Order: sequence, then structure tokens, then C-alpha cells
Amino acid sequence: MASNTLMSCGVAAVCPSVLSSSKSKFAASLPLPMATTSSRLTMTAEWMPGQPRPPYLDGSAPGDFGFDPLRLGEVPENLERFKESELIHCRWAMLAVPGVLVPEALGLGNWVKAQEWAAIPGGQATYLGNPVPWGTLPTILAIEFVAIAFVEHQRSMEKDPEKKKYPGGAFDPLGYSKDPVKFAEYKVKEVKNGRLALLAVVGFAVQQSAYPGTGPLENLATHLADPWHRNIGDVLIPK
Repeated sequence: MASNTLMSCGVAAVCPSVLSSSKSKFAASLPLPMATTSSRLTMTAEWMPGQPRPPYLDGSAPGDFGFDPLRLGEVPENLERFKESELIHCRWAMLAVPGVLVPEALGLGNWVKAQEWAAIPGGQATYLGNPVPWGTLPTILAIEFVAIAFVEHQRSMEKDPEKKKYPGGAFDPLGYSKDPVKFAEYKVKEVKNGRLALLAVVGFAVQQSAYPGTGPLENLATHLADPWHRNIGDVLIPK
């Protein structure tokens, strides 16, 4: 099957008219239902090749591959809100993943134990091994609440849905949005990497059920040292 696919791609590259002509003749020779189904089999990156795209997903949004098995986006207002929410969560996840991995890689502890100081009377919060000047949990929470509330309020004042997701200006210091073609490509890359980051954060949380108190890099090293005994089975069937 792989060799046939490569051959088809090669023919398409060298003789696209021949390939399109043969496909048209093949589809025309099929009964109507089969011909209609064949027309859906395109070379686009759909999440399930051969399946029809939901009518409300037109492929215009970055990273839209027609995936909505629960039909959550049927209401236009909800769909726009879900697009924005996904992008914001993707960005938070892309910040969270290096925030989890970098301190552990530098030997500055892991993310699981980072908050233990809050449960210890007189405990001292640290960041990258340095004491945080605001030593109490309520103070830190208050600072985070005010800062995030201000940013979210400013974002909610924007009525243009595109500018809410891609404000530009100071948030695009390198000018990536100046080239529309490149900017469209960057949007797709951002949401793809964001989705991977979301899965990574879920993985970080799930692995703690099997190895409480350890970080993902330590767990990765444990798995590589003994992959047959230290794997997903530890999560599904905790020892």
C-alpha cells in the first residue's frame, strides 16, 4: 500500500493531468454513490480520510481538519468561542511544558514538589532555585489574579474575533504577521504545536498517578531503563 501511495504521488508530480484524467474516468465508471464517495477522497490532511467534512467546518480556520465528532461547533457563536478558547489554552500549554521540563532538566526540582512549600508552615517559595520575595501563597495568588484579570479584561474589550486571537503590535515584535502567506502558515503551526502541548500537559498529570512525587524527565529515564516493566501499564494497572 505504501509503494502504491508513493507511486501515485510520483505520477501526480510528473504528470498531474494524467492522474486527474484517470481519476475522473474511474469515478465516472462507478455507480453514483461510489462515485460521490470517491470524490471525497482528496489529498488534503483530513483527520479521517474518506469521511465527509461537517458543513459548518469549512477549513478556513487554522488547524481545521474537519474533526468534531461530538458536533460541538454547530452553533456559530459557540464555534467562534471554541476557536478562541482552544488557541488561548494552546498558548498556556506551550508555556507550561517548558515550565515543567526546564527546571527539572536544570536540577532545580520538579513541578510536582514545587508547591509543597505552601503546605509547610513558614515554607519559602522559590523560582528556579531563588527565593520568591512574596513569601505567602495568598500574596502570590492575589498578584496573579490582578495581573490575569487585567489582561483578560483588555482582551474582552476587543470586538474583532481575529484581533482577539492575533492582536499583533507589541505581541508580534518580529513582524511575523506582515507576510499574509507566512502568517497563515505560522497560525497552523502554532495550533498544531499547541495541541501537542495540551496532550503533553495531560500526560504529565496522568503519569503522576503511577509515580507520585516524580517529574516527567525522571519518569522518562525510568521507562528507557526498563521499558518492558515501566510503561503505560503502570498507569492503567498501578502497582
